Amino acid sequence: MGANAGISTSTLLRSCLLVALAVVAVSWLESAEENNVDMSMSPSPSPAPLRSQKKLPCLQNPPNMTEMTGGQAGEVVHDYGGLTVYVTGSRRSGHAVILVSDYYGQCVHGRGQFPSTKLRQIADKVAMRGYYVVVPDLMKGDPYTDDRQFEEELGMIYICSVLLLVVMQVEAAENTKPLIAALKKDGMRSIGVGGYCWGGKVAVELSKTKEPQAVAISHPALVVEGDMKDVKCAIEILGGELDTISPPEIIKKLEDAFDQNKAVDHFVKIFPKAPHGFACRYNSSDPFSVKTAEEARVDMVSWFDKYMKKP
Repeated sequence: MGANAGISTSTLLRSCLLVALAVVAVSWLESAEENNVDMSMSPSPSPAPLRSQKKLPCLQNPPNMTEMTGGQAGEVVHDYGGLTVYVTGSRRSGHAVILVSDYYGQCVHGRGQFPSTKLRQIADKVAMRGYYVVVPDLMKGDPYTDDRQFEEELGMIYICSVLLLVVMQVEAAENTKPLIAALKKDGMRSIGVGGYCWGGKVAVELSKTKEPQAVAISHPALVVEGDMKDVKCAIEILGGELDTISPPEIIKKLEDAFDQNKAVDHFVKIFPKAPHGFACRYNSSDPFSVKTAEEARVDMVSWFDKYMKKP
């Protein structure tokens, strides 16, 4: 046969991956339209006639980048499993929790850096419950910030933008695997993964492996019913009643998908009057928002306690 007659295994795998990711992106868009998901229609400074724009997922309810959330108990460590991470808690616990940020990242360096983040505060509180907590910088120092014009026209360009987010999520999950290996090398007997918004999909991708013992996702983005059939560990899904990215209708479909995956323990909860980002991008001056976020954190830790600290 000629030199160009065959197709290499790597090329075939890449092609299959792109097709699969395209299906995920289109599936999410179709589900969003079916459930009347608000795509945050945003006017352009100079809108073209008869064209509309919509904001990509994960970018609603942005965090307050100037807010001071108090001191940090942990520290930033470079090159832990190939990643820059924020770590807090004792390694002697033997139980590690990886917290995956939303699309705004956790800003350990580079673009959008600010003194403290709610995610680090959450990590410190989780560590107080007897966990070694790691928050990886999966954005590699270049998270999304609101000064970027990340809005596209409707149609294929928008689908490609959503596809790019999914590709980044899958890549982030792959980049987290060496971190899990490093944690196990350091004596961690069990691993849990918590994911917020964009990070929810990353956590779900990791749940499809046998690496974590438990996964908890809050207000996830771009997670579809088809993901649930491949989940291999206990998973908790926390949604918000007012979430326009993954509204209760979509969360219900994720729950129903477990009818075909009965071997996996799961728990689903919808928080009343909670918007997208309620667990990690809440308003610190609003008592209701603070209470809701604290309840979500307690639920996540209780889930980890149940499946990671078995006798």
